[in-house]
Amino acid sequence: MTVHVIDPAAENLKPPATSVGVVGWMRANLFNGVFNSILTVLTLILLFQTLPPFIKWAFIDAHWLSGDACRGADGACWSVISNNLRFIVFGFYPHPEQWRPLLAMLLLVGLLFYSQNRSRWNKPLAWAWLVGLISMGILLKGGLLGLTAVESTQWGGLPLTLLLSVFGLTAAYPLGVVLALGRQSRMRVVQTLCVIYIELIRGVPLISLLFMSSVVFPLFLPEGVTLNKILRAQVAIILFTAAYIAEVVRGGLQAIPRGQYEAAESMGLNYWQTMRLVILPQALKIVIPPSVSILISAFKDTSLVVIIALFDLLKTTKSVLSDPQWMGFSAEAYIFVAVVYFVCCFFMSNYSRRLEKELDTSL
Repeated sequence: MTVHVIDPAAENLKPPATSVGVVGWMRANLFNGVFNSILTVLTLILLFQTLPPFIKWAFIDAHWLSGDACRGADGACWSVISNNLRFIVFGFYPHPEQWRPLLAMLLLVGLLFYSQNRSRWNKPLAWAWLVGLISMGILLKGGLLGLTAVESTQWGGLPLTLLLSVFGLTAAYPLGVVLALGRQSRMRVVQTLCVIYIELIRGVPLISLLFMSSVVFPLFLPEGVTLNKILRAQVAIILFTAAYIAEVVRGGLQAIPRGQYEAAESMGLNYWQTMRLVILPQALKIVIPPSVSILISAFKDTSLVVIIALFDLLKTTKSVLSDPQWMGFSAEAYIFVAVVYFVCCFFMSNYSRRLEKELDTSL
């Protein structure tokens, strides 16, 4: 029998300094091989050439409040944002009443942050969302509780963008799930109708649907009957996004082994119980990454309503740039809009990663 003697001095030996800490991370991730080392050096050179001039333009030499000082200046003119922030954010909403859309946005953000924790997904939360959505509608529309009525034609800016995106994505996802189930249905009529709808909607761009909702659809309405332009754009976004969600969910349904269906049947579950309790929870968990990708794309596509004269965040920004005083400062304005969209999309992406990790049962 071999006896192993442990040297006490060996137990106190530390790993080489080049394999741990910052140096170890850099060797493992940035200088791991000749090719990676070359890419790292080239990237550092590119950052050195571009980052300092950008910081100097965007922060050091920038003008933040005075618009007159921007003319002929070398730095960025963030005054185009600070001097027009209320119009960019709220559009033509009456100036004295702009606290109402601000409160509605804060209420929406509060509900979204509170709903992040999956342990809070219960009936009280559903009621909170229902009450919150009704309250937001009352705040924006007015006419009740002593609030001055504001026509929807005056809605614009960031509240309109959030309205179209949040309501659109919330309604499109369950509709997409229903369409996916319909395409998998054994009833030929239901399956055919779902296939026709999905392929037809996926075969045309969103711009076409927006134009049809704004120009063509009103022609089919009875004389004297009109639908709100925002509502028509909202329906177009919902129908468009639902078709893509349906295909993603269908992929998740096909990934579920046949044994899951047979196990549900052996337990005496009917079709709806099987889908609600066994199949859909697994399928929707599988398709979280592609679903969120589509939802993020749909959120950004809401900016296309600018082509049907809806004053969303992008349209109000473009309107500011049409003022001769602010012409030539489009870079600063569009950077601001890009940051707003990035923050919203990053929040959605980050939450999807966290939800996917929470639902992971492979560990």
